[in-house]
Amino acid sequence: MSDIEKTEFRLPDGTRPGQGAGRPADAPLVPDRQPADGDVETTLRPRSLEEFIGQPKVRNQLDLVLTGARKRGVAPDHVLLSGPPGLGKTTMAMIIAQELGSSLRMTSGPALERAGDLAAMLSNLMEGDVLFIDEIHRMARPAEEMLYMAMEDFRIDVIVGKGPGATSIPLELAPFTLVAATTRSGMLTGPLRDRFGFTAQMEFYDTADLTRVVTRAARILGVTADADAAAEIASRSRGTPRIANRLLRRVRDFAEVHGDGHIDLESARAALVVFDVDSMGLDRIDRAVLDALIRGHGGGPVGLNTLAVAVGEEPATIEEVCEPYLVRAGMIARTGRGRVATVAAWRHLGLTPPEGTPGVEPGSLTG
Repeated sequence: MSDIEKTEFRLPDGTRPGQGAGRPADAPLVPDRQPADGDVETTLRPRSLEEFIGQPKVRNQLDLVLTGARKRGVAPDHVLLSGPPGLGKTTMAMIIAQELGSSLRMTSGPALERAGDLAAMLSNLMEGDVLFIDEIHRMARPAEEMLYMAMEDFRIDVIVGKGPGATSIPLELAPFTLVAATTRSGMLTGPLRDRFGFTAQMEFYDTADLTRVVTRAARILGVTADADAAAEIASRSRGTPRIANRLLRRVRDFAEVHGDGHIDLESARAALVVFDVDSMGLDRIDRAVLDALIRGHGGGPVGLNTLAVAVGEEPATIEEVCEPYLVRAGMIARTGRGRVATVAAWRHLGLTPPEGTPGVEPGSLTG
């Protein structure tokens, strides 16, 4: 086989595309030297309960459930993990399978549109396997009703045929453990929720735990970061490890392009300014909402649709993406008449709140 002709392209400064400043022109490009961003999430996931940072109550409770099941030699009770996105529900499901030494089968609620979809997956489970269903509240009702019997009795009834000639064939299942995740536990039906033997509510992280998450991720990625820089990234991560890891990767990019790759406090702050993340963790859309609410409508109350039109976004984006954190941060109050900016929102924009703003004591702004 003849050799393939290699053609090199160089920029005017002598570097190859993607080489970056300070890289020798003859240095080989190694595409697999660092994992791609799509693989980073998997690389950063902890492998055991001991490695998992934060959620101490959930970890301790889950450790008791798993240890007790292992001692009895049975499959543990079904587990429901509830909480906002990005707190580690999928990671916890992987850890459960790892701790049990079992195989993990993964699917999602929207993928289970028919009872037959669920039956096919359940019938392929081996004894002791862990089945993970993400966003279980979005599962179709026929599949959910089939899941009731599978969770309690480890069997399902498969309907063959249609009309008067249809017959029900019972199918025994191997004992398994269902681990389900939901971001909206209130949307689960009572019969489904009651069939879980252990329910865990994942909480937002504090800055100390998120700093440990950032430090651990930096070590895995081979990045050196000062303690105060890690704390700065953590403080702007909205209490969510997924956001903390994402911001760390962007700060890493900034440090490598504009410096020697080391992340100090100055480079972390400069990078976060470039990526529109302010000191409270608010991004461009969050600040646009506050600006429209305060400068455009005097602090409210403003209806959701009016607010969405003012910032050029869909109402669902405002309600599901922006509002949860703004409400939790105490910057927006939801009232029967609409959204109202609090004193914290006014001061975050550098403005003086008027009398009557939520959080302002009467007479505190006079004299």
